[in-house]
Parts: sequence; C-alpha cells; structure tokens
Amino acid sequence: MTVPTPPIRVLIADDQEMVRTGFRFFLDAQPDITVVAEAVDGEEAVALARRERPDVCLLDIRMPKLDGLAATRLLAGPEVADPLRVVVVTTFDLDEYVYGALRGGACGFLLKDSGPTLLAEAVRAAAAGDSLVSPSVTVRLLRHLTDTTTATPRPAPPAPALREPLTDREAEVVRLVALGRTNAEIAAELYVSLSTVKTHLSSVQLKLAARNRVEIAAWAWQHGQVRPGP
Repeated sequence: MTVPTPPIRVLIADDQEMVRTGFRFFLDAQPDITVVAEAVDGEEAVALARRERPDVCLLDIRMPKLDGLAATRLLAGPEVADPLRVVVVTTFDLDEYVYGALRGGACGFLLKDSGPTLLAEAVRAAAAGDSLVSPSVTVRLLRHLTDTTTATPRPAPPAPALREPLTDREAEVVRLVALGRTNAEIAAELYVSLSTVKTHLSSVQLKLAARNRVEIAAWAWQHGQVRPGP
C-alpha cells in the first residue's frame, strides 16, 4: 500500500487581503499544496513561520512593521541555524529588491503577474530544495554581474568559490542553470534523465558549497561560464 505524500505546507505574507485570498484560493486547489497560515505584516510572518515551520514561506516585499527582505533574512539568512525556504513574491522587479532577497537567503523570486501556474511551480521547487526566479528577471539580473557599462556597481548574490574542478557535463548543467532553465528543461536539452540532472546539481553544490541554484547561477555569471546575450 502506497503511503500518500503529505501536502506542501505554505505560509502567505502580504498586507493586501485580496492578494492573500487569491493565493490561498489557487494554492489550496492544488492536490499537493495547503496553506497553513497567513500574515498581514513582516513581524507576524516571522512569528508564524517560526511557530508553524511551513515548508515554504511566500513573502511580499513591501509590508508594514518589517519588510519582506528583513523577514527573509530572519527566516532564511546565512546566520539562521535551521533556515526555512522563502520565496519572495512581489509586484516590483527592481534589481535592489532581487539582490536583497537572494542575499537574504530566498530560494525564489517571483513577480505577482507571473500567473498562478508559475506560483505553484515556485512553491514545489522551493519545497524540493530547488529554486525558481521569474524568467523575466533571471537572465537580466545575473547578466548585470558581468555588465561593465553599468555606472553604479550592483551588489551580487553570493557566489561561492570552486572547491574542485567541474566535469564537462557539470559545466553544461551549470550554464543552463544560469540561463534560468528548470531541471526538466535541462534534462530535455542534454538528453539525460531528470535524476541525472539532480545528481549533477548535487555534485556542483558540494564543489561550490552553494546553498541553492541561485548561488550556482551567480557563480557561473561571475566566472564567465555564460556569455551575456542581447
């Protein structure tokens, strides 16, 4: 007899009731996701998250009392002993917000207009230890790390040092991660199984001491593994 997998437990934090209601309505309709808590500000989000220990926290950036970036650092930052998985969901794709979220430990960054399907994908990715950044943000964001024409240098997401050389196939996987591909897309492009992609990513994470694929992508852009496009 197969034991059913428990649903992914989600906390939603947003000061707009309409947004919280919309997110809850869609996520609760998913067979593998359930919303266990809602917060109207950053302080409540941190308190509820620490008490409920949800699998994924969806945090808005602009919230009263404590903004989403500060809440992310408290829940998922480098100094947190047992970090939670945080996805920042916001109307604003300003680069300083994206950098702040990723530096603060977020494993995903999603625009509210990305649509409900991508929202569910981001939740599932975060719960699986993966990450998802809105496609409209990913490449533009990381390309800035190699943009020498920018007048004001932008702070980069963490980019760990390479502990040992990557294999040729690992380097291919890293390049595709940096271009915003999902694991399934990488598997299709390289003609390998999904489990093989996950194995390569696990090896890369160990070699880079990277916490998630966002840090892997940052390393790839900062070390010239990906050529900026137009």
